[in-house]
Amino acid sequence: MSISRRDFIRLMGLAGAAGMFPTSVFAAKRVPSDLYEIPTFGNLRLLHITDTHAQLNPVHFREPNVNIGVGSALGKPPHLVGQALLKHFDIVPGSIEAHAFTYLDYVKGAEQFGSVGGFAHIKTLVDRLRAQAGEGNSLLLDGGDTWQGSGTAYWTRGMDMVGACNLLGVDVMTGHWEFTYRDTEVIRNIEAFKGEFVAQNVKVREEALFDYRFEDFAGFDEDQGLAFKPYSIKEVGGVKVAIIGQAFPYTPIANPQRFIPDWTFGIQDARMQEIVDQVREEEKPALVVVLSHNGMDVDLKMASRVTGIDVILGGHTHDGIPAPSVIENPAGKTLVTNAGSNGKFVGVMDLDVKDGTLRDFRYRLLPVFSNLLKPDQAMTDYIAGVRAPYKDRLEEKLATTDELLYRRGNFNGTFDQVICDALCKVHDAQISLSPGFRWGTTILPGQAITMDNVMDQTCITYPETYRREMSGADIKLILEDVCDNLFNPDPYVQQGGDMVRLGGLDYVCDPLAAMGERIQDMTLDDGTRIEADKQYVVAGWATVGSQSPGEPIWETVATYLRDVKTVKIARLNTPKLKSVEGNPGIAGYRGAVSSA
Repeated sequence: MSISRRDFIRLMGLAGAAGMFPTSVFAAKRVPSDLYEIPTFGNLRLLHITDTHAQLNPVHFREPNVNIGVGSALGKPPHLVGQALLKHFDIVPGSIEAHAFTYLDYVKGAEQFGSVGGFAHIKTLVDRLRAQAGEGNSLLLDGGDTWQGSGTAYWTRGMDMVGACNLLGVDVMTGHWEFTYRDTEVIRNIEAFKGEFVAQNVKVREEALFDYRFEDFAGFDEDQGLAFKPYSIKEVGGVKVAIIGQAFPYTPIANPQRFIPDWTFGIQDARMQEIVDQVREEEKPALVVVLSHNGMDVDLKMASRVTGIDVILGGHTHDGIPAPSVIENPAGKTLVTNAGSNGKFVGVMDLDVKDGTLRDFRYRLLPVFSNLLKPDQAMTDYIAGVRAPYKDRLEEKLATTDELLYRRGNFNGTFDQVICDALCKVHDAQISLSPGFRWGTTILPGQAITMDNVMDQTCITYPETYRREMSGADIKLILEDVCDNLFNPDPYVQQGGDMVRLGGLDYVCDPLAAMGERIQDMTLDDGTRIEADKQYVVAGWATVGSQSPGEPIWETVATYLRDVKTVKIARLNTPKLKSVEGNPGIAGYRGAVSSA
């Protein structure tokens, strides 16, 4: 259940709860210098970052115009975009917050308000927020997807981000893309991390326990078979706080299991309830926080089923949500948040905890505008040092763009189309497939496309390309499988990514149809219908099951960009949508939409 400000005040019955959405926050345009002035409240502060995807420097990141909710998620956060999101959260159009939280007038807003994020700017903001709270009264929590997403992260195997997080002062983190390095690298990085890594849902396979390679790792619990510490206990503001980790449940499905063969994952509701009950009984915390990488829809369902959790600080689906959802469960209520991605936001949860009970709270999701925050010098120097060995390669100008290049959205983004076009052109294919990743920064019209930008879009540890023949039936099966991941009405079946991106192929998609019936009328760009038993030449990348034989995808894209010199999207292969007319999770769609 997600509720409005008025409903929240009525249900909670707390006079102070009106501060959850102070009038000065969203009800009027403000002077930018006011953005980070937060009245003190309560006795402890939780700071939350997630899904920074190794973006050490400021970036642009356009929020989606398509984030369709189905079933019980229809019309509720996070499945609101554009004007629907502004209206729901009472944000004034054209304001600095409107630019931060929506895609609306994106280029104009980016030119007006500047870039976002950057660890030197985040460091300045975090230090300011911690100083406001007072010494010993705050925690900085990282929801994961931190070690992946840039060239330097790839080349240093995530160690650049470990160093940055140590300098930032992260207290506790959990993970997802962290597990796409090899298990030996994961263990090495965690040992170098000065905070704590927690994940209650990662176990060691029974057959691996007999000769476990990491039995000396401090987080390993042989008796319970846990690969990592399940939770951490912290004293904050005179309050005992339990932070339970929830790593991405579908890691061995969405990413290569071959890198981490001894570990199992999963949502583990029953296990989570056991941990919460155990922590409540043995540790007697006044506050139980779950640091999650489930994705927001999964967190909302978990909050309705697992009791005893006060707050879920969530990540994975990159949803920048200005206010928590308050979810009822059989034993009380749980606050569920999600703090965006790419270093764009810092979540600030101020809590009033007395007599062992959460009494009240205030929440702000602060956009990190780099031109409003002086960069921290120590972090600036660290970033320069990390990038120095790769500087010339990263700064190579490959082409310029006439278009806004972005990724985020349920269907094809313009940078995704560049990748798909590159696959078709360089590998001489009729059709191309590219994963629906939600990370990847935005490039404004007229800007140069550098190798740095390409690495931001493609940098994974299994980047190899392929060129092979596939039948029309197999292509449809792939599309149906990914579409069910995205639009299955049960959040526990979803894995949090977006639809596979396509080049050379169009189709009709009905998100409300049954599994196997959502993908219809597949045609090549020239209008030729795809036949089930006919073979087609397909190029793609990022195979999960086994390593593909081709070059890394960034080499393919770089070759294409050096050749075209100026990017103009001639055709965006995005589907015609059915049954979503009027859905508040879609706006400004470049494809056709029909009611049936």
